[in-house]
Amino acid sequence: MIQDCVIVGGGPSGLNGALVLGRARKNVVVIDEGRPRNRVTRETHGFLTRDGISPSEFRRIAKEQIDAYPSVEIVSDSVVSITGDDGQFQITTAQGNVYLSKKVLFAVGKRDLPLDINGLADVYGKSAFVCPYCDGWELRDQPLVLIVNGAKALHFAKTISGWTKHFTICTNGPDEMTQEDREELENRNVPIFNSPIRTIESIDGMVQHVELEDGTTISCAGIFFGPKLVAGSELPSSLGCEMTEAGTVVVDHVGKTSVPGIYCAGDAATEMYQAITAASLGAMAGIGINSELLTEDWDTDSIINS
Repeated sequence: MIQDCVIVGGGPSGLNGALVLGRARKNVVVIDEGRPRNRVTRETHGFLTRDGISPSEFRRIAKEQIDAYPSVEIVSDSVVSITGDDGQFQITTAQGNVYLSKKVLFAVGKRDLPLDINGLADVYGKSAFVCPYCDGWELRDQPLVLIVNGAKALHFAKTISGWTKHFTICTNGPDEMTQEDREELENRNVPIFNSPIRTIESIDGMVQHVELEDGTTISCAGIFFGPKLVAGSELPSSLGCEMTEAGTVVVDHVGKTSVPGIYCAGDAATEMYQAITAASLGAMAGIGINSELLTEDWDTDSIINS
């Protein structure tokens, strides 16, 4: 049996794409290895009706709702290769299963590179975060440390100031800022420390203080930092999809990539990393895929009936 679409990845974007396609009566297989990037976090925020839900519970409810649509199947596996062309893709998994599909939707997200600061992994997702829109409310008015340097430092400081005025910047080495940015931060009385970070001390995942190599100790209730991310899968680039330098797949407004028949959604296709954004992009990709399939069927019927 040839599927209408195989979706690679079962996070908010992949599952929402599956929901849209299932409701459109399309045959869909979602292949998910069950290792979402947000698995380290306790709660998901900013998602209307699901604010504060755990990532695992979010996925459980999503799958429960998708079960109402019998044309959608969700399997626990990982994709190792994709061959073929638009209308006849062959998807092979690590377990040796082979699926044929007219379209492919990548919802593979991004992947964190190893955290190279001692103690950061212990607090990541508990009291150290990457997105203030996701986790800033819980740390409002608290003393924070921002681990950031270069051009992003001033931007990050302006952003976090909406949640707290009590923050310190640790550049973990040379600040790489322009003199203008540095002076603006200093004029705002923002402390800046350039010494490398020796360790982050915590208790049960809750940060206590940041210790620098020069002996400085900075007490704080939380940390925000810029993650180092790469593409969640090399499959899109290996198939010829246009990519940005940041490893993001280039897509149009409905998730269509530069390769016919291949779509991409969620964190893999944007640098706005929020669950609700990923879900909305998955929905748009589902609509785009369904529209393309319907047009192809319509045109085929016209030829047959002519």
